[in-house]
Amino acid sequence: MIAAGLNEELVDLLDHMPHRVIQVDPRRPFREPGVPRDEVLFVRSGLISKFKVDSSGRRQIVALRFPGEGVLPRDGLASYGIQAIVPSEVMVGSSKDLGSIIEAHPEIQQFFWRLTQRNEAIGYEWLVNCGRRDSTARVAHLLCETAVRSHTKVPDEALHNPFTQQQIAEITGQTSVNVNRVMADLERQGLIRRKGRDITFMDWSEMRRVASFQPAYLE
Repeated sequence: MIAAGLNEELVDLLDHMPHRVIQVDPRRPFREPGVPRDEVLFVRSGLISKFKVDSSGRRQIVALRFPGEGVLPRDGLASYGIQAIVPSEVMVGSSKDLGSIIEAHPEIQQFFWRLTQRNEAIGYEWLVNCGRRDSTARVAHLLCETAVRSHTKVPDEALHNPFTQQQIAEITGQTSVNVNRVMADLERQGLIRRKGRDITFMDWSEMRRVASFQPAYLE
């Protein structure tokens, strides 16, 4: 939050808000869809996702939250579930306590408004990614975005890929078999090099071109 522009004193207020710190296991949903969500979540470590399920049980990951990001309260029932991508630590507080802090410090409300606009911009980009880009560009775009949002120092530093192939498929609207083919193609083209879960971008400029990745929407 400090890196995103919030004053350190205000960050301390949020950190001292009554809350629980929960270790979230990626093997099962943390919050199911269709239940009230009068809580605020902040990711302290790891990576969590929002997901929706269609009538046949297929899952689509519709948003990600990296450390320092969160999920704000909402009125009524939440239409999405929450599940960790990797083992994560999440701070859970009540919407009432958060509201009291915001009322006393309007600048926090402005900060969350900017974050909401950023998340909206990311959502638009994901919509274009799944709706208009080909399978290679979809995966390349996700890798580029993940590198920027995780503050990986590209190209000098390798991205530690947090996703399984199935999770990439659930984000990009493909099958895991197709994701496997795309990752191999990116490597054959000399755009990436894989070593275990680490991905080195061998040609960052070309990777961004293939992905149609313009990072301004993340600012």
